[in-house]
Amino acid sequence: MRTAKVLAFFLTGLIAAPLAFAQVTHGQAPQLPRPFIKPIVANPSQVNPAPGFKPQAPAGFHVTVFARGFQEPRYLAVAPDGDVFLADPRAGEVIVLDDSGHGGASRRRTVFARDLTRPFGIAFHEDYVYIADTDEVIRFRYDPKTSKRLGKRQHVLDLPGGGMHWTRTVVFGKKMFVSAGADCNVCVESDSRRAAVTVANPAGGDASIYSSGLRNAVGLAINPDTGELWADVNERDMLGDNVPPDYFTHVAPGGFYGWPYSYIGKHLDPRIKAQRPDLVAKAIVPDVLLGPHVAPLESVFYMGRQFPGRYRHGAFIAEHGSWNRSILSGYQVVFIPFRDGQPSGDPSTFLTGFDPNPHSRVVNGRPVGVAVAKDGSLLVSDDGGKVIWRVSRTP
Repeated sequence: MRTAKVLAFFLTGLIAAPLAFAQVTHGQAPQLPRPFIKPIVANPSQVNPAPGFKPQAPAGFHVTVFARGFQEPRYLAVAPDGDVFLADPRAGEVIVLDDSGHGGASRRRTVFARDLTRPFGIAFHEDYVYIADTDEVIRFRYDPKTSKRLGKRQHVLDLPGGGMHWTRTVVFGKKMFVSAGADCNVCVESDSRRAAVTVANPAGGDASIYSSGLRNAVGLAINPDTGELWADVNERDMLGDNVPPDYFTHVAPGGFYGWPYSYIGKHLDPRIKAQRPDLVAKAIVPDVLLGPHVAPLESVFYMGRQFPGRYRHGAFIAEHGSWNRSILSGYQVVFIPFRDGQPSGDPSTFLTGFDPNPHSRVVNGRPVGVAVAKDGSLLVSDDGGKVIWRVSRTP
């Protein structure tokens, strides 16, 4: 970032430092490092939270514990009545956490559904809660005023199960959108539903591929200002520390985003021997680069009123953190400002401290889910620390 731009961020208290390799592309293919520049390593982190650890937010915000005591707290979704739904894949459960709306910790929890198969995505549509298991989308009739379950499990849509990337995400815009990641690091998939977003009606009918070439679009979000579908995507590994960047982008109907043949536009992956120049020629350059191997998981557009106005309409993204980089990257929540439905500035750090020393493998936690609570605070799940954090504006 240029000096004036960094100074402006300091003055607003929005970030502590600019992010390397993170930028809005404006649809133009960026210059990227050559692939296979060493080091090329597997460097997974080890979660060992420091005593009394608490993430750091920008000046003017404070962080508190919303809830603890889960096996694997991951995807978050806020119901119409303000209750917080949490997917715990390791427990095979979706849990409902009461939120008083006064900024405190949750004081009551109930299991909404159990005996699930690695649940992840959660969405609300009419009188149903939709849950994306790893091999299907299911739904339960419920009471939107109380979050209580009223009906039995209903099958909605078959999905390709498990594999290297097992998370499945479901969101609703004009139709139902479901993402499934690739079953490999880089290969030509035999199942067109993988590395793609499927669109269907709410009952699962008329299913078709909405967009493809998205290696692992873990986070799906509808921009409330435009109704447009956006996704944060985990790109491929083992090409080097600094290539390719993960990204956040609008998802165009019929769009193709490169995987496995190319990345970030028309940068060819030399490991693919049988190329598809016809597909690469139309590969869409993602809107926002997030940095290499940061592993973005859930994203949410902020439409709350608690935070300062510059945050409204922008997007928060939880970066789970790298395993394929000699110096760790990610392990934070970032913010991207939007104006008129489009990114208006580069990503900036918002919630940090999970990775106190990128040169060490020991981290304090790993952000996964982000959701806006009914009081306008930001909820962040941390599957390393097994806790959900609340970030509130200091009165």
